[in-house]
Amino acid sequence: MSGQYQICTRCVMDTSDPEIVFDAEGICNHCRAYELRAQNELFSREAREAKLQALLSEIKRAGRHKEYDCLIGVSGGVDSTMVAYKVKELGLRPLALHVDNGWNSELAVHNIERALKKLDIDLYTIVLDWEEFRELQLAFLHSSVANIEIPTDHALSSLLFKTASEHGIKYIITGANVVSEATMPTSWMHDSRDLQLLKAIHKKFGTVPRRTYPACSLARYFHYIMIQRIKYVPILNYLDYNKIEAKAFIQKELGWRDYGGKHYESVFTRFFQGYILPEKFNMDKRRPHLSSLICSKQMTREEALDELRKPAYQPALFKEDYDLFLKKMRLSAEKFDAIIKMPPKPYSEYANAFFFRNRSWSIPMVKSIVKPKSLKKPVVVPEGRPASDALGNLTIK
Repeated sequence: MSGQYQICTRCVMDTSDPEIVFDAEGICNHCRAYELRAQNELFSREAREAKLQALLSEIKRAGRHKEYDCLIGVSGGVDSTMVAYKVKELGLRPLALHVDNGWNSELAVHNIERALKKLDIDLYTIVLDWEEFRELQLAFLHSSVANIEIPTDHALSSLLFKTASEHGIKYIITGANVVSEATMPTSWMHDSRDLQLLKAIHKKFGTVPRRTYPACSLARYFHYIMIQRIKYVPILNYLDYNKIEAKAFIQKELGWRDYGGKHYESVFTRFFQGYILPEKFNMDKRRPHLSSLICSKQMTREEALDELRKPAYQPALFKEDYDLFLKKMRLSAEKFDAIIKMPPKPYSEYANAFFFRNRSWSIPMVKSIVKPKSLKKPVVVPEGRPASDALGNLTIK
């Protein structure tokens, strides 16, 4: 990438991604990667129903004589709420898992409780130890790496597998999907499952021991996947999923209320995406989110550009979140300002797992390990994405 500013002629990704590449038509590598993922992870309308029915039969057979046949993660967001509705509609018997990291908005709690009560789904909530978790978040803040959501996302995926294992559940059904979230620069968001990176940052900047934090090693992930045969299913990829239509649907059917932004059900995530990322790292996560919707033809490029012209934060809400963030993190305004002004650091600054950062090694091996029996097409990892992507994105959406 040269030092000259450029924006994709198809989506809205630009040179704020230092690894972006444009072809002769001015179309970026993220658009091309989306085409490949859609080809390999989405199904034609004709094949979709048959594949979905085969998958449902497999889930029900594996869960026979058990209280639950699948596990879903719920955050109160659009995707996870839609997953909750769909699994019940499809005749499955889900257990819902919610991980409380201390940053839930009141609206998130309302949306979760209202939806699950109406759908008659049992809820299992795990509350993280606040002192340990706050210390881990502070460590990542001091580290100056971009993805300070790693402590949350690592705990979420770890607890999904752990809970499934404890309840004898073989299928984790997630809201991860291609059409609304395929695009994300690898230089921005390091894989949250990298326990080696988490340990290295905590060791350097943390002071409170991690006694109860739900860490999960790569070896443990392979145990869950290879020995216990727990599978994750991005169910929305089996449906004709439209994010905008889904939002209107759950508002009508479940009384769901909008947060005003992707993943804004968490106050921490809202502040992280709306202020910390653009202010410190020149990263506007609306760009990849909107670009996915453009590539899936759920939004026009002009509509996305109009969204980007709007402020990421309304002033009154920013002030409220800013004050709450400093209070909960026990930071003065001066200390926080000094952290924001520290230069960003690459993930390579700290010890991290080769498996999660390498772009090319052993992709065929990983694909063969995790290919679900019910799928006829192999999982292809697009060029420029780590081999670990073949394991699937386990973040609750």
